[in-house]
Amino acid sequence: MLKNTFLHMPGIGVITESRLWESGILSWNDFFKNTPLPLSQTRRNYLTNYLQESRLHLQNDNPRYFSDLLPSNQLWRLFSEFRHSTAYLDIETTGLDSWGNEITTIALYDGQSIFSYVNGQNLEDFAEDIKRYRVIVSYNGKTFDVPFIESYLGISLEHAHIDLRYVLAGLGYRGGLKGCERQLGMDREELADIDGFFAVLLWNDYVRNNNPKALETLLAYNIQDTITLERLMVIAYNLNLKDKPFYQTHQLELPDYPEILFKADRKTVDRIKSGMYGGMY
Repeated sequence: MLKNTFLHMPGIGVITESRLWESGILSWNDFFKNTPLPLSQTRRNYLTNYLQESRLHLQNDNPRYFSDLLPSNQLWRLFSEFRHSTAYLDIETTGLDSWGNEITTIALYDGQSIFSYVNGQNLEDFAEDIKRYRVIVSYNGKTFDVPFIESYLGISLEHAHIDLRYVLAGLGYRGGLKGCERQLGMDREELADIDGFFAVLLWNDYVRNNNPKALETLLAYNIQDTITLERLMVIAYNLNLKDKPFYQTHQLELPDYPEILFKADRKTVDRIKSGMYGGMY
């Protein structure tokens, strides 16, 4: 879809882009042909320079150029061209404020391999591993996950960032990651009753009671978030194509769910839940 996009160029809005498509300019390649355009020659020359620059940045595998120019709810257009260099990211923390709180776990998924990072074990490895990717996909990561990581680990994440919170909101889906999942018919099964607050309790149980099952459950939950992000990204991409001329040709297949080696321990979950209702937490 990126090669069919003109929205990143100055002065090109949704209406003008649609007019270009309707006039037969469906891609960057079409623009360079001698096809009549609903634009003045001066305007055409100006935009030609931008498209030549766009081609160069795409050739150099630089998604940040496009992410800096596109509106937040249109960043889905990057996905297909840069999927090979995309990481799905989610963190768990001891609280919502980066001041005085800690990252407990980070999960990273690239569509093939799953990586997990645990405070006190290998959390620092994340800073080097994330350099392998050029695009981050998150839910609410622009205001939470990425700033928290940058503050806590003292690093800067300069990746192009597709935040599905804005992409899905543009499609009418709101209510947090779990809410969007439910609206789109996704089921977490044994992890359905675990949320961000409960993730804090799992970490506390792991630290205070030295319970490895609590950590395993937390990691299963954290990793599930990243796997869900890939599926939501593909769904959002396809839904956004519905009113475009490329719906029949550009759709992506839904990805398969990979196996998560960590499993939720129901005994631990039920014990913590009983403690919540009994006033222990």
